[in-house]
Amino acid sequence: MPGSTISSLFNDIIPPMTNDKIYSQERSISSAYIDSGLKLGIAQAVLMVQDNLTECFNMMNCDGIYYRELGYFWVFTKSKFKFFKRPHWRETIEASTFTVQNSGLRTNVNSIFKDKNGETLLVANQEACVLDIEKHRPVPLSKVPYPQDGFPEKVFTEDFEKFDVPDQDYEEVYEQIIRSSNIDMSHHLNNIEYIKFALNVFSEKHLLNHEVRELEVHYTGESKEGQTLKILRCDKAEGTYIKIKESDRSVFEMKIRF
Repeated sequence: MPGSTISSLFNDIIPPMTNDKIYSQERSISSAYIDSGLKLGIAQAVLMVQDNLTECFNMMNCDGIYYRELGYFWVFTKSKFKFFKRPHWRETIEASTFTVQNSGLRTNVNSIFKDKNGETLLVANQEACVLDIEKHRPVPLSKVPYPQDGFPEKVFTEDFEKFDVPDQDYEEVYEQIIRSSNIDMSHHLNNIEYIKFALNVFSEKHLLNHEVRELEVHYTGESKEGQTLKILRCDKAEGTYIKIKESDRSVFEMKIRF
């Protein structure tokens, strides 16, 4: 279609945001969220999606603080992002987040960012479950305050991938000791820190000269302050795979396509 872009075509299949389960707000691309190219950074984009999700959950009385008072906590297991255009510093965007599925033990949450002209900037899908703080066992979502039905339509319909890359195909790039500033409210390595560590396998020049298109991350384990992580990389035709290991244990996997 002459004059059309991928993101504008994508807008045509996204339903109007009219459901009361959708959390939408304007967000400013401040200096805290940009990379050295003055655009919304890759890890910072994931952080902004995470921020919008936590505020959405707060609106529904099911965020991490409220659940901890009940003896539960959220665990995010997978996230997938499609980037169409990254906004620049000082731009204002509309960020919308909403639950699209409740399968009993797991939930999927979609997010969509649009610019002031209504053009889609990115879409995301995140998979999560709730665990019991004492037993670390999954808790049915029917036992906690959480939407059970009436979900908006999905804006992200692709399934998560299975990363079938043999260990012998990876090469170690560097090691990273987890420090106190890397720790989150669960006293484990913050999810965004994993992504930052993974992105360090690329040079600044590479990240400036290559526009990210897709990102998928799998959180496969926990790591704590003082542990040493090995960051490994494998380049394939379909993208770059990054694995993070603590000793012989995989704690994080990522695929990125530019």
